[in-house]
Amino acid sequence: KSANPQWREQFDFHYFSDRKDMLDIEVWRKDNKKHEELLGTCQVDITALPVKQTNCLELPLEKHPGSLLMLIAVAPCTGVSISDLCVCPLGDPNERQQISQRFCIKNSFRDIKDIGFLQVKVLKAVDLMAADFSGKSDPFCVLELGNDMLQTHTVYKNLNPEWNKVFTFPIKDIHDVLEVTVFDEDGDKPPDFLGKVAIPLLSV
Repeated sequence: KSANPQWREQFDFHYFSDRKDMLDIEVWRKDNKKHEELLGTCQVDITALPVKQTNCLELPLEKHPGSLLMLIAVAPCTGVSISDLCVCPLGDPNERQQISQRFCIKNSFRDIKDIGFLQVKVLKAVDLMAADFSGKSDPFCVLELGNDMLQTHTVYKNLNPEWNKVFTFPIKDIHDVLEVTVFDEDGDKPPDFLGKVAIPLLSV
């Protein structure tokens, strides 16, 4: 019940400079669980923003009254990676030794924000639900940690997909929960939900 909401949320998007991506933003109003209304949209051209600085932008909503105030920073991505199983970032013994040194007790207070990182190997799924009329699904897997999100490729027409991907996340809050969700790709339509598991970091 506010015409001037303050969210103060931070989201990290993993942007690759060889792509000409636009950041699309939508503002929605919720009356109840069933009724939603689009209050406006706006776009930000990432390639036009200065790098390595925080840009304060006031973005007017297209075809609707109101504007959004946002802070957007384009910075080199550290600690996040997607790789194949055979070239896993922690597979190199020298790298493991460097990481052990980085997080040893005597270096604990060198960088308070550098809590650590989480590496997840997404191997496969077994006996998924069939979402298509053909009795198959087109599954892909989404990993979310805090406001970070990474995903696998889609394996088409398969109820037992193998992804064999390795995902590395920086940890910002040790109380975060890793959420792993499997979806069925459905063309231009929103993907269908196939299942989900939640893993608290403190349980690892």
